[in-house]
Amino acid sequence: MKAIVTGGAGFIGSHLVHALVSKGLEVHVIDNLSTGHADRLPHQSELYQLDINDPETKNLVLHIKPHVVFHLAAQADVSTSIQLPAMDAEVNINGTIQLLEACYESGVQKFIFASTSAVYGDLQRELLSESDPTNPISFYGLSKWAAECYIRMFHHFYKLPYTILRFANVFGPGQTPKGEGGVVAIFLEKIKEELPLIIHGDGEQTRDFIYVKDVVEANIAAMSHASCRTLHVSTGTQTTINELAEKLQSIHDSRVAIVRTTHRHGDIRHSCLDPRLAKQHLNWSPQYDVLTGLTQTYRHHIK
Repeated sequence: MKAIVTGGAGFIGSHLVHALVSKGLEVHVIDNLSTGHADRLPHQSELYQLDINDPETKNLVLHIKPHVVFHLAAQADVSTSIQLPAMDAEVNINGTIQLLEACYESGVQKFIFASTSAVYGDLQRELLSESDPTNPISFYGLSKWAAECYIRMFHHFYKLPYTILRFANVFGPGQTPKGEGGVVAIFLEKIKEELPLIIHGDGEQTRDFIYVKDVVEANIAAMSHASCRTLHVSTGTQTTINELAEKLQSIHDSRVAIVRTTHRHGDIRHSCLDPRLAKQHLNWSPQYDVLTGLTQTYRHHIK
């Protein structure tokens, strides 16, 4: 079986590529290496250094004729999306459209899309379900939601099978504090450099942290399950940023200074996704709790 992974040299993508190769798939990676790194990839995979908006990307998909496409390539930084909304839309919307056209024309059997909890905006609900309204508060969230809409429309008109996976806050080994980096990677880098942890606002904002290996397994499950569904890849457990700092200090076995600063514009106050539909339709559930995942990530990062 042939698979294409866009953004496959990135944090989540490279973990997915390794898993797919280990299962015997022929894996082709499309990545412009703006945030990805070629040395993350197994030698059994084939890397094409292309932007998803490059016309050659479409030609490549038509040539390879993959069975499944995992679309992870994205402009994934909220602050960048606010500063450069046109660029954000060009990558996340137009890039997705070109890829969808290529998948339809080449007869792809499944299009699996990495979406985000940011599509909901700041709904102020304890636990978000897939039926809750989308109300993005950043251009990033808006562009990912628009991409979702195009995917559903392509299915409506062209019967292109898809699964949309809305990720919670993914963390794990190999994540960097820049580009696609999240708060866990940022905090670990500060700990490694013996610098204070910077917490924006009061630190009581909550996130649903999910370990990258669980995210990989959800993507693999989507190859054969949950056609034409939008599902959460999450734990359903809330963790405040203050609690995250405490857990990392406990793993580090040493106190780390904390500096508090102002709330960042565009940040969501609370975000926790209900994973029950994914458990039902993907036959998947997360295997790592936050502390176990943080411990493994710490051991990888702090060497």
